[in-house]
This record gives sequence, C-alpha cells and structure tokens, in this order.
Amino acid sequence: MAKRFVAIWFCHLMADWIVRRNPNLAKVPFVLAMPERGRMVIKAVNKAAHSKGIHSGMVVADCRAILPGLQVFDYNPEQKEKLLNALAEWCMRYTPIAAVDEADGLILDVSGCTHLWGGEEQYLKDITTRFSGLGYHIRIAIADTVGTAWAVSRYGSMQIVDQGKQLDALLPLHPIALRLNASIVDRLIKLGLYTIGSFIKMPRSALRRRFGEALLTRLDQALGQAIEVVTPVKPVEPYQERLPCLEPVRTATAIEIAIQKLLDKLCKQLEKDGKGLRLCTLKAYRVDNNIQQIRISTTRASRNATHLFKLFEIKVATIEPALGFELFMMEAPVVEDMTASQDAFWNTTNKHNEANVAELLDKLAGKVGIDAIHRYLPDEHYWPERSFKLAASLDEKPDTDWRTDMPRPVHLLPEPELIEVTVPIPDYPPMLFIHKGKLHKVSKADGPERIEQEWWLQQGLYRDYYCIEDENGARYWIFRLGRYDSGEPKWFIHGFFA
Repeated sequence: MAKRFVAIWFCHLMADWIVRRNPNLAKVPFVLAMPERGRMVIKAVNKAAHSKGIHSGMVVADCRAILPGLQVFDYNPEQKEKLLNALAEWCMRYTPIAAVDEADGLILDVSGCTHLWGGEEQYLKDITTRFSGLGYHIRIAIADTVGTAWAVSRYGSMQIVDQGKQLDALLPLHPIALRLNASIVDRLIKLGLYTIGSFIKMPRSALRRRFGEALLTRLDQALGQAIEVVTPVKPVEPYQERLPCLEPVRTATAIEIAIQKLLDKLCKQLEKDGKGLRLCTLKAYRVDNNIQQIRISTTRASRNATHLFKLFEIKVATIEPALGFELFMMEAPVVEDMTASQDAFWNTTNKHNEANVAELLDKLAGKVGIDAIHRYLPDEHYWPERSFKLAASLDEKPDTDWRTDMPRPVHLLPEPELIEVTVPIPDYPPMLFIHKGKLHKVSKADGPERIEQEWWLQQGLYRDYYCIEDENGARYWIFRLGRYDSGEPKWFIHGFFA
C-alpha cells in the first residue's frame, strides 16, 4: 500500500479558538502576545489583524502605532498544545494515525483511508468543510511524504500532489518550505538560492559542506528517501475497523447492521492471527462532532461474531443518534491467543458446558455489569473466612477441592453476626435464638464441629459450629466462640443453608 500523508496548517489557530469562544471578535483585529525580553511580542494574530499588515513576531507597541484600536490578549503556550492535541483526536474520525505538528498544524497518515470518502479530493474537501464549520481557517495538502505535504500546505498552490511527484511540487517553493532553521535559510538566500529547485540538484557533498547535514536530511525526508516517523496522539489499536456512512444513520436497525459488518471484519482479522478479543469498543461519530461509545467485555477470548453482536445489542439503546452518525469505528484493545479447542467452544452447541457458561456470563455482564459477577475457588484453609478465594478468570483451576466431608452453607456471611440465645445447655446448641430482632425456635440440630484458629496467621479462640433448623424449616450455621464454661460465651450466625 502506497503511503499518503495529509498536512493541515491552521493559519490563525489560537485566534480562531478565541473567536469560537467569543463570536463578536470575528471581524475585530486582535492579537495574542506574551512578554519576551521586556517587550510584549505577538505570537498569534487573527485574520482581520493579518490583513492590516500585523504578523507574529512583531512588537505590540509597534503594531499599535499602525493600528491604534488593536486588541491584545494573553498568549498561553499550554493552551495551544492542548488545542492541537484535541484537534488531532478529533481527526481520528478520518484516520487512526493523527499527529501534532508543533508549527500550528496536524499530520495525518491517511494510507488506505481516502477511498472511504470517495477519493482524495472528496477526502480533503470533507476535512476543509468540517474545520471551516468549526471556525478554523486552514490550508491542506496530501502527498507521498510528510515533508512534501507540509511544504505544499503552507507554501504551495495545490492540494493534491500525485504519487511520485514530490520533486515537481517542491522545485518552485521557497527554501523555508523544507522546515529548515532560520540560519540555514538566511545563508541560502544570501547566495541567491531563492527556490528549492535552485539547489536541489547540486552535489550532496557541496550542500553538506556549506549548510550541514540538516539540509540533506530534510531533502531526503521530503523526497521519500529517508523515513520520517509520525507519532500519533493516541496509540493505534492493531485490531480496528471503520465504517463510514453515505447518509447519517439514526435508527437502531441501521446501527445494528453497522455493528454486524464491523464485527464480521474484525473477527476475520482476529481469526487470521489466531486471536480472540476480551474487550471491544464501538465509537459512533455524530454529525455534530459528538462521539458516542459503548463497550463490551467477555469472560474468555472470543471471535464469535454472533455472540459478540448479542452483547452489543443489549447496549445499542444507550447511545443517542441525535442528527445521525456518519462514521462507526470498532476496536479491540485487549486480545488473547486462542487455541483451536477454544474456537470450537464457540461454534459447537450442547457439547461444551464451558462455552455455554461463558456466553451466559457475558450476557449477564452486559445487563448488570461485570463487577457484579464473581467466581470463587476453594483455598487451602480451614478457617471459614479464608477457605475460598476470588477466581481471576473463568479458566483458572482450583489448587484444591471443595470440602465435602462436612456440611457447608450456600451463603456464608462476610462477617459472623452476633445472636442472642436463650435456654443455653452446656455443649449443646441453643433451644432459641434471636437474629435481627426475630425469634427462632430450634427444632433440629447437628454438631458440634470444632474449627481452630490457624495460629500461624492469627491468634484467637476456637469455634464450635452447629447446623440447626428452626420450626419453619430454615437452616442456619451458627457457632459458639470459645469454651462454654469461660464466663458467658458469645454465639454467632455465620451462614445459611439452602
């Protein structure tokens, strides 16, 4: 796939941002300035001030002599950085690789993206129209290299540089278009080299000797003879699919169709790499620049599009289409390797209970949240509170078996609750007990089962546990703490049987 890059230059970035916040300033000349060596130096101007001959780098006092009514606002470099990062993230609707160019611009790696908008011309037109609607004045260009796209967007007269035509596009441009520092540009101009074409075919040794390695590096980058790395504002997910819409999508049915198409593509990509997803996110870009998002997770790696769609289907009603969605993007940020047997779990019915359990848990998680679902495994402890542990996943295997030689309640309380007993008999369960204000009459009892403290973990009294049943048939697990003849022993309820 041929590489293609888009360079976007915001001609009046910070000024346009201020006008967005205060539309009344749209036609008022103003600048943004900050102190520099004891003077207020202009760092940004709006279009109205620029038309009066005021430029960045000028001193505010001099500019007020030219235009007495000039308004001045404070310039905040940190705000500019935040704004460029926000604009780069916004541009991720056009490509997953959007980077910040510190010189008031953005660089987009659009390789393989423009056909989704009907070609490069429509692609650039859509970007220009959108930014214009947001109030930003931009210049834009597309080329095979970052360097050529950058040069043409700022100093060229075209928008689209055909593949392999970087040299032709660069020849008539000023040397500053190569992103050279001011000292190198000054030396080139002093020697009468006013265009890139006037020196680009000179011997490299002569250029290196007179202007240094930086000039050759910039030339090589612009011509595609040296690699220039583009660092996106957000890491690109390796498993990501996009679906642009010819018309805004508003209905639930259309949204579900989009989800199905994206899942089919994503699962084929995962299958090719032997992977399954554990986390999947759908981002829906609205025409009003709002981004709606829904996310699903699975208890085990999956690439079963049918099952994944059912998880998304539960949450479709939570997104708000408003005026409609123009782009859907699906990505899987968390994936795992899948074996052939795991894949068979998802595609075979009524043969693998594990697969059925996994699907059921995923559906429940979609309704009540994954944090509400827990799986417990036995732990190698006798003390009841320590006899189990939380499983990390559905696939985790227990280190020991559940204890079955003695009865254990279905519901174990996190902390034993104190109960009041009446008619105590030595070494016997109580005949009556009161729990949360309710009196229970004991009709049956079994025990005691003595459980000692694990002395290497904690010191304390032992417990004598009894399984009891009240006259209503409810069954409880209660215990006496310590010896019966040690004063007035306390009784506690610790669990409930089915």
